[in-house]
Amino acid sequence: MKRPPIRAALCGALFLVLSAPAPAADKPVKVFVLAGQSNMEGHGFVAADPKRNDGKGSLEYVTRQPDTAARFKHLVGKDGKWAARDDVWIHYLDRKGKLTAGFGVKDDRIGPELGFGCVVGDTFEEPVLLLKLAWGGKSLAKDFRPPGAGGEVGPFYKEVIDRTKAVLKDLKKEFPEFGDRGYELAGFGWHQGWNDRINQAFVDEYEKNMAHFIRDVRKDLGVPKLPFVIAESGQGGKDEKHPRALALMKAQAAPAGYEEFKGNVAFVSTTGFWRTEDVSPTKQGYHWNSNAETYYLIGEAMGRAMTKLCGK
Repeated sequence: MKRPPIRAALCGALFLVLSAPAPAADKPVKVFVLAGQSNMEGHGFVAADPKRNDGKGSLEYVTRQPDTAARFKHLVGKDGKWAARDDVWIHYLDRKGKLTAGFGVKDDRIGPELGFGCVVGDTFEEPVLLLKLAWGGKSLAKDFRPPGAGGEVGPFYKEVIDRTKAVLKDLKKEFPEFGDRGYELAGFGWHQGWNDRINQAFVDEYEKNMAHFIRDVRKDLGVPKLPFVIAESGQGGKDEKHPRALALMKAQAAPAGYEEFKGNVAFVSTTGFWRTEDVSPTKQGYHWNSNAETYYLIGEAMGRAMTKLCGK
């Protein structure tokens, strides 16, 4: 049988090398931005403090109760301490490290980042970085106001863009363990709304502002179809009756139905994660009664929606 020319054989081999998928060890870090106000910061208590309703609704409590322990057992290591993931990192303003319990508004709380990080970490082979950018008491109408909405651009819109670019620019310095992998900005999660919900004028323009926010974030971060997940401000649960609250929730859901956003924007309902005061650490309804189970489940639902948008 006649042998192929050496040049052709070499070219064929080279093509196979170039077209083969990169091994997981060489793939870029998957970066997800998690942004919003106090409920993205996270107010779910980690420890079961007897002084806070006998510890009910804390993360420690749900890991020990017979009806919930199995679902949350992965959060606890063999030594009984909170497990830190080896495949998911987080950068939250002045804190960073491997994802574990304690990256909420204070190191004794959690937010959606924990549930979100567990889902995406289990889904992707590549390392995952959560870039969390959240500040309490901020509205979309003013504080996060995007350029496309007109008027003065919100200072915290600028913070989201500038801080994202700054961390990614210095990624190797911020996380030396990533080496020369590089990164892929893979998705954006949003949980915000209370400071708009309490103002009728802000509610009236929320849908428009949310759509502009998505478009502008994509433009300013240079990712035209960046997957975007919006988590509902569902405090009050499925029995919510307040007209302003219902209007805001409707406005949060609407952009996912736009033709331009189909398949790249998802809305996550959260009313089913509402836990009442009698099973929660506090009576702060605007902070989901500080219920850690609620915050975890919101993040988990956001993570599932995100992985679906990413084709997983």
